[in-house]
Amino acid sequence: MAAIHPFRALRPQPENAAAVSSVPYDVVNTEEARDLAAGNILSFLHVTRPEIDLPAESDPYSPAVYEKGRDNFQRLRRDAPLVAERAPALYFYRLRMGAHEQTGIAGCFSLDEYDTTSSRSTNGRGATRKTTAPGTWLRCARRPASCS
Repeated sequence: MAAIHPFRALRPQPENAAAVSSVPYDVVNTEEARDLAAGNILSFLHVTRPEIDLPAESDPYSPAVYEKGRDNFQRLRRDAPLVAERAPALYFYRLRMGAHEQTGIAGCFSLDEYDTTSSRSTNGRGATRKTTAPGTWLRCARRPASCS
């Protein structure tokens, strides 16, 4: 069974929440992210797609991109500002896009457990659960975390 732990989320001041809010990093390409974040230094896309703040020919997986993401996150924490919740908690969310809706939970999970999960049938109907490609979880693991 997966272990899930509460964490102290970072939230923007209410008056800046709309400016900080962004689409998920994996639903836009670099140019789309660059266009969406243009003129909005508080957009979270500067953190999740930091290559938008580097020359167009930058490799999105280069160390310079991760460094820029870290720097952008620190700037966002200061300028939005992002404030840590007083107590650790688990967070439920719901996303809607057209007729599609999904609900999830945000918390801290063990990367070791995630990394060792093998592909397997989950419901007898051919659905499978697979680990994410190493490059993908590495990208996520390099992002700043607020778990405490």
